Amino acid sequence: MTAASRTTLLAAGAVVTALALSACTSGGTSGGGGNTNLVTGKEGIATAAKGKRAEAPELSGKTIHGKQLSTADYKGEVLVVNFWGSWCGPCRIEAKNFQKVHEDLKDEDVRFVGVNTRDTSLTPALAFEEEQGITFPSLYDPTGKLMLRFEKGTLNPQLVPSTLVIDREGKIAARALSALSEEKLRGMIEPVLAEKSGK
Repeated sequence: MTAASRTTLLAAGAVVTALALSACTSGGTSGGGGNTNLVTGKEGIATAAKGKRAEAPELSGKTIHGKQLSTADYKGEVLVVNFWGSWCGPCRIEAKNFQKVHEDLKDEDVRFVGVNTRDTSLTPALAFEEEQGITFPSLYDPTGKLMLRFEKGTLNPQLVPSTLVIDREGKIAARALSALSEEKLRGMIEPVLAEKSGK
């Protein structure tokens, strides 16, 4: 094998590895263009100022427990949407943080909705929720079609976990494309919770 062939094979292998890792990662960047007005800070969390936020699309369908759910029902409250998969290591790391913050803020007009993606069967998704003690609902999205409803640049469909904080008016206030600590998650939610609706 020539040196040029070897170099080509190594480069191709690197591309395949990068694509495989992009399916579940603990970090990343925005998924392309689009006028979302999201600005990424030093913590890797992107935010948009009130008045400059993109509208969040409605996410609806059946939860992994078979109940109907629509995010439109949460307008007027702060909504945290977390995209996760049972196959995703970083999702496992952050899950208990989400449950803890959900429990702490459930009496303060903050709602959590998960979106379980790319689990081709409900069995591992249900087992993940039970193991992690998750009590908030998760939409079942095995093909990833719900993630694709977002404006280009808001979410990269290849990045799981991803988290959005949607304000009381149904607009995207903050976004993370990596696993979140409890502290970082609270840091995304609290400024949005402090806002007054319509101002």
